[in-house]
Amino acid sequence: MKHGTIRFRTEMPDTTDFDFLVQDWSNSPYADTREEFPKNLPLARGKPVLMTTFVDANLMHDVLSGKSVTGVLHFFNKTPIDWYSKKQNTVERATYRSENNAARAAIEQIKVIKLTLMWLGVPLNGSPILLGDNESVTVSRTRPDNKLHKRHLMLSYHYVRENVAAGCIRFAFIRGEYNPADTLSKHWADQAVWPLIQPILFWKGDTSNIAKLKEEKGKKKNKKKEYEEGDD
Repeated sequence: MKHGTIRFRTEMPDTTDFDFLVQDWSNSPYADTREEFPKNLPLARGKPVLMTTFVDANLMHDVLSGKSVTGVLHFFNKTPIDWYSKKQNTVERATYRSENNAARAAIEQIKVIKLTLMWLGVPLNGSPILLGDNESVTVSRTRPDNKLHKRHLMLSYHYVRENVAAGCIRFAFIRGEYNPADTLSKHWADQAVWPLIQPILFWKGDTSNIAKLKEEKGKKKNKKKEYEEGDD
């Protein structure tokens, strides 16, 4: 099996601000749930990747049909690698319901991307992280004692909880003003989305001369060091 090549930023994002609750699912219906992988996966080697996904939904985004929009943004470490913005198939009457559908769609995409990395032999830094800005959804999907009374949401509800219980993902809450997936699900003006988009721009200027600029920066650093040593 040949290993593929993927280029991404190697520095890891800071996840210390997120509350990943370690829950006991042993007394829940998902007690025996385990994440399964193909047996013939290649040996992982190289620098590890932390998968982080931001998800959001906008209720009644389309005023003609009343349908909500799902926005999903995927990262490898600090590099954005894929995005998704699409109207949902059904009309939902509450934000909780549209956010629930968005979380399910995000996890489906995460599992596909994760398996792709594993087939390429890329090592993963723990379970993928899913961040959403609806606290009711994140809490209800990560607490074993939570119960759902809306029958038409049960399939999406149990799908998300099963993946959390199996350790496939780590689901946590992020405030809306820090969620870059908002740019994919809502109508925004330039000034409103710039604070969210700017941190994603990991390079400013001409990217064709990155290697040359790094070399010049190294030379300047060495000259400065030699100059300081000469003064001593």
